[in-house]
Amino acid sequence: MSARDNILAKLKKADAYPMAEPDTFGYYQTHEMTWDDEVSRLKHWAATMRAVKTEIYWVNEHNWQEVFRQAAEEKGIRNIVLPHQTEHGQKAKAALEGTQIEALDYDRVIDEWKDEFFTQVDAGFSGSKCGIARTGTIMLESSPQEPRSLSLVPPIHFCLFDAANMYGEFHHALAGEKLLENGMPTNLILVSGPSKTADIQLTLAYGAHGPRDLVVLALLPAHISPADLEEQA
Repeated sequence: MSARDNILAKLKKADAYPMAEPDTFGYYQTHEMTWDDEVSRLKHWAATMRAVKTEIYWVNEHNWQEVFRQAAEEKGIRNIVLPHQTEHGQKAKAALEGTQIEALDYDRVIDEWKDEFFTQVDAGFSGSKCGIARTGTIMLESSPQEPRSLSLVPPIHFCLFDAANMYGEFHHALAGEKLLENGMPTNLILVSGPSKTADIQLTLAYGAHGPRDLVVLALLPAHISPADLEEQA
């Protein structure tokens, strides 16, 4: 009998029984983090993200394109890759008209422009799926329109985030976005800040494994003003 057959035989003879599934819903009912109101939750989310060097701009439907253009110009970028097949990608492209920033379309197979993408692109722009307040996180979902490399490869990542789509916990995000019901996507990305790493001497370096800068355009619902958030955010 081979070693493999021996192991399988022992497993079949073992008096194994299925383990009980943990009561995740009950756990979060007892241990979930709560806030007094929506503004307090947004302040916590912002403070947590800013603690790890994330730049956050509070915007609305009417001014986010202008704020995006100003932030991009302040960064001094030469070009930016946009998801041209999405509505927000088209709006971002329109916002850059008349500037010196070249709007690049992600419309080629990566193998056709890999060298250019990794060495000559300054920034990428993406939308987002939702946010998680407790950990200061934005959830992205990879797709043909917005592949993972769009938010991973360029040194600067601009992300448009609908702040109305915020959950308190990761568990709530899974349920609210029906990710378990509809089948988990092949690639969900949880982003809490720019890429960082540290060596054995605890020297922290940004941008080693992804963007060195994360710029979030947090799209506020109409009933919340940026002035409500900036006092202690």
